[in-house]
Amino acid sequence: MSAGHVILLHGLWMPGISLVPLARRLREASFSVDTFEYATVAADPVVAAERLVKRLRERDGETVHLVGHSLGGLVALMALLSADDLPQGRVVCLGSPLNGSAIAARTAQLPGGPWMLGRSVNTLRGGIRGWDRRRQVGVIAGSVRFGPGTLLGALDGPSDGTVAVSETRLPGIDDHQIIHVSHTGLLFSAGAAALTIAFLRSGRFGASADARRA
Repeated sequence: MSAGHVILLHGLWMPGISLVPLARRLREASFSVDTFEYATVAADPVVAAERLVKRLRERDGETVHLVGHSLGGLVALMALLSADDLPQGRVVCLGSPLNGSAIAARTAQLPGGPWMLGRSVNTLRGGIRGWDRRRQVGVIAGSVRFGPGTLLGALDGPSDGTVAVSETRLPGIDDHQIIHVSHTGLLFSAGAAALTIAFLRSGRFGASADARRA
């Protein structure tokens, strides 16, 4: 019996195939899974959020969870904030700069930076203003500083090399967990997957031994 359906969302510049390891672990935990692919540079994330709302409405009457990496977490919450008539389910954001991204703001000031970030620049810089608790949201942040933020010197305090831990702490979320992986590593981490599965099942991350190993 399925534990529910999960829609996975990738991050900036990432292809849907980057979600394959996480999708496999979710399927092993009895979730059905599909991937939502969208243009991260050429189109505004608002367009992606609108498409996601349509995808969710196609599964009316089911339990549908959302798991988004980085920008994907922002798109997931934007979609949910834009409509009330959507299937119930929980949300896990993996390394998502929900409070806005300092590295995006810094990159936008560099020559060619706005072109690199494309239509996602405003969403990445601004983040989500707040969460209204219409459904449970958990956030997993990484603490291995390996990524462009280290080179640009744009991040203060603990970070995953791309997103600061403080940027992931959105008021109104239900749970928050930090694990010892990098930003990209969140996609491949057995610990991140274990925490995601725990939250989708119970609405809390708990203290899984698998998660602590990351």
